[in-house]
Amino acid sequence: MSETADGIAFARQMWADDEASRRLGMEAVVLEQDHAVVRMAIRDDMVNGHAICHGGYIFTLADSCFALACNSRGRLTVAAGADISFTAPGRLGDVLVAEGQVRSAFGRSGITDVTVKRESDGQIIAEFRGRSRTLALPRP
Repeated sequence: MSETADGIAFARQMWADDEASRRLGMEAVVLEQDHAVVRMAIRDDMVNGHAICHGGYIFTLADSCFALACNSRGRLTVAAGADISFTAPGRLGDVLVAEGQVRSAFGRSGITDVTVKRESDGQIIAEFRGRSRTLALPRP
């Protein structure tokens, strides 16, 4: 198996073990080295008192996509921090698509950008930038 294939297999196993993302209905659509695409439909239990998707769910979708992208090299990598800007609301029934791309990996650190869009019209819902750190420890 190649190093790229090993990294993808590592990230696929991490995703298979991710109960939180699964329970939120997330689906990994694309997984390549340094790149991932994840989908999630907004359910009624994800809508807040303003009748829009709670920002925490949008952040979680972006964070899950970030995790796939930055673990795709096969090294245990975690978030060191992240920022998100919400640009439009998601609504009940919308399907959100998060696309993540590692922008920079240096030493044990990295920067990954994730754009969350509404699938039906391509409207950008949020922009997320995650900072990652590769751990020297084996996977738990």
